[in-house]
Formats: sequence, structure tokens, C-alpha cells
Amino acid sequence: MNRIRISNETLNQYGTWIKTEGVDLTQFKRNPVLLWMHERGKIIGCIKNISVENNEITGEPYFDEVTEESRQAKQQWEKGTLRMGSPRFEVIDLSDAPELLKPGQTRPTVTKCKLVEFSMVDIGGNDDNIRLSRDGKDIILSKTEDNAGDDVLPVLNNVKKQNKMNDLKTIALMLGLAEGATLQEVQQKINVILGYQSANATLRTERDNLKKQLETMQLAGVTALVDDAIKAGKIDATKKDHFINLGKSVGQESLKLTFDAMHGSVKPTTVINAGGNGGAKNGKYQKLSEVPLEEFKLMRKEDPQEYRRLYKLEYGVDCPDVLSI
Repeated sequence: MNRIRISNETLNQYGTWIKTEGVDLTQFKRNPVLLWMHERGKIIGCIKNISVENNEITGEPYFDEVTEESRQAKQQWEKGTLRMGSPRFEVIDLSDAPELLKPGQTRPTVTKCKLVEFSMVDIGGNDDNIRLSRDGKDIILSKTEDNAGDDVLPVLNNVKKQNKMNDLKTIALMLGLAEGATLQEVQQKINVILGYQSANATLRTERDNLKKQLETMQLAGVTALVDDAIKAGKIDATKKDHFINLGKSVGQESLKLTFDAMHGSVKPTTVINAGGNGGAKNGKYQKLSEVPLEEFKLMRKEDPQEYRRLYKLEYGVDCPDVLSI
């Protein structure tokens, strides 16, 4: 019958290995139970003819065919489709002595342990490929050091140190330093970057304050231009908000150019007095008959005081109060 390897001293995928001469087989030989997938209660047979040779422990699987699992396992074992087993060891002692470390090892060597049971498993490369326990509790086996606690096989100190060095190398490269930069050089570069961040925050605050001050000044200038345009009669007071918003959009200079191109409202008397009519002297008519007809009608309505003055000059008497035509 084909033999199956129970254990050897090969470095496993979890970064440790089992020292063969340190494996206590006494209890297992008394009860060499063969389980299915390490499940208590699922006994499918036992291991016979256990042998220790060349730092390797082997044995012959015997399937009792009492259960369906046992009958199926035997058939698959004989056909060669089931070929992997997994031991469960109770760890007694560990060692990180340099002479017991193999190339690539990341966890302590198991120097003393007790074989508790052996199982047939479907896939040997998973976490059940080898089972370790200590003080009755399973030891978590992982390729990384993400887990922590008493139930985890610890990572060697030199491996942790190497991982930290790799992290430092990565950070140094990210900071634009040489990969061999020291921790002090990395810290100095980080301090410089933090200084830049603080300075940038201060500059942003100052920029925002200056921007608010400038906006306030611009608004004051635009408002003054709009108020002057209203006084000059260039725009109606009801349009004040519209032109203030326009000034915010186009700027104070552009708004000023717009107002400069506008003409203010002119009183009728200004038109009359500034006319080039030969009857007017020094910008004023001397009597009512000198006023042109169109200006005459406009004067009666818009500038009654001037009309009364010319009326008296024309007729020698005060103008009646009623001026309507």
C-alpha cells in the first residue's frame, strides 16, 4: 500500500518548519486516528506502520470503510485523486536560533511538538495543510503578520526589522530621496514638507483676506460711479442695483467708460438759454416775442419762472397765475 508523508523538515509556505527529531509520536502511535479534513467525529480510518527515516515521518493510510466518507476516501486514494494529508501538531517549544533558520524563514522553528492526529485533505496548499496548536488552542498560520495575539505563530524579529526597512525605503523613494536614506533624513524631509503645508495654509488665508478687501473696495468704487451717474441724470435711480451688478461683472474702469459715453438729462431752460437764436443775449431772451414757438410752448410748461420774467419784459405787467394755453 502507498505510504503518505506525515511531516518533514521542508520550509512550508507559512515561513516555518517542524524539526523531525523533536516530534513526539508516543500518543499518536497509541491512537493513530485518521480524520477527514481535521473534523472531530469524522474518523475514516487510521495510520499504520509509522516510520521515521531521513528526517521524514511517513505512514500507511488505512480506510475502515465504515462511513460513506471512508469508502469514498479509499476509492479516491486508490485511484490517485486523493493524495494529500495534513498533520495536527501540538507545539511544545519554538526557537529562533540562527543555526535553526533556513533561507527565507520568517517564523520560529518548531523544535518540539506532539503529533495529535492526521487527516486526509482535498487541497494541501490551504491553511489546513498543516495544523499547529498550543495549550489546546489552534495556532493561526498566515503568510503575513496581519494577525496578532497569543494564538498566532510570531514573526521573527529580523523579519519584522526587514519589513520596517522595506517600508522606510518605500517612504524615502516617495519623498524623492535615495532608497538608502536614513530615518533621520526621511524625518527631515517630512518636516520640510509639513513646513510647506503650514506656509501654504497661511498664504491661502492671506490671499482670501486680500481678495475680500479688494472686492469691498471695488464695490465701493462701482457704487460711487453709479451714484454719480444717477445725480447726473444718466441713469434712473431704479436701475441702481442693475448697474452695480454690471460693474461687478465688467469692472470699475469699463463701467466708467460706459457712463462717460452717456449724456445726462438737460433742463428745457438750458436748451433755451444755450440756443444760438439771434434774439437771445448772454444766453437769455430779452422779451417773450423773441422766443421761438416750440421753445415758447416748452418754456410755459417746464420753466414757468422764466416765462413770467419774459412776459413782464414784453408787456410791462406781471404774468397771470394761469399759464395754460
